[in-house]
Amino acid sequence: MDAVIKVKDVLYALDKITGGRCVKSLDDIFSGKNKFVVMKSSNIPGKECMEMPGLICGDLEASVKKIAVTMTLTECNIELAGATGVDAIIAHHPVVEAANSGGVTIRGYLNLYGLAVFELHEAFHGLHPGIAYIHGHKAFRVDIAYGNIPGNILYVGKALEEVATIGAVLDRLNDFMGMQEEQKMLLTEKNVRNCHDICETNVATGGRLLVGSRENKIGTVIHIFPHTGFNVQHLEMAKREHPEADTVIASISRVSKDSDLVKKAEELGLNFIVGNSHAMEILENGLPLAIALQKILPEVEVVLFRERITSTPLHKVGTGSIRGYAEYIAREYLVNKKGGSE
Repeated sequence: MDAVIKVKDVLYALDKITGGRCVKSLDDIFSGKNKFVVMKSSNIPGKECMEMPGLICGDLEASVKKIAVTMTLTECNIELAGATGVDAIIAHHPVVEAANSGGVTIRGYLNLYGLAVFELHEAFHGLHPGIAYIHGHKAFRVDIAYGNIPGNILYVGKALEEVATIGAVLDRLNDFMGMQEEQKMLLTEKNVRNCHDICETNVATGGRLLVGSRENKIGTVIHIFPHTGFNVQHLEMAKREHPEADTVIASISRVSKDSDLVKKAEELGLNFIVGNSHAMEILENGLPLAIALQKILPEVEVVLFRERITSTPLHKVGTGSIRGYAEYIAREYLVNKKGGSE
């Protein structure tokens, strides 16, 4: 008889994968003992978030036959899980009441489909060298709180032997992330929908060279993640600490050609590459996590939830019927306020 896997076994597996970083009791949350329980806030009233790696909602004794790994929990994730027999969702990013559950309280929504939900985020960061490897270097320094800012991640690495130039980095990214396939997917959608103005995240956010040339040699890389708070002062400090560095790679989040970080890199004589966007993290972090879970819990089916976000001109969205419906509702009830107060 196959072993019955329970939610508590999934929690144990995640704790093993993260080296004991998961929350296992209320004391872990409120005592300050677990440094991966952190508050995130932009000082917008009522919008702060506490990260709690581990089980967020669910019954520890509930059985689990199918697990989905996702990047960010949304109502689409919950609905897909409910429709395809998923018992537990593991989200990389922190989960917040209503924001990650379609605007409704999360417990009732998850209970409707018998779902348990876990999160990891900062507790997963720094566990493996994969993101550096994909971007063509081997990190010899990993700091997940650079400048004493939790989550401000810095990698410093040496270029792999087979990655000798900036062009080789960009080609490597295209190969690893299957950009030809993504472009074919987008082209197919454009043809099916008869709209050639559709844009899609993965295609729109591919690797780019902002400072330097494809032929430039690459040696030591300062790999940064701008959305975590990495700023010009941090770049100056990293260059002082590693004067041999010749290249900056910014990934997960992106910067524009005229950003202060790019200007400072140019001033410091550094090449500047924009690498994979946040939309690709499901492959960089999500896929290794999913495979690790499958190895630890071979009795359970593990799947990956991937997103494709597209941008479509209004006059091409959906069918004629749904566009007619939307036009009617907008005109009669939202613009002219038919049947409502003025």
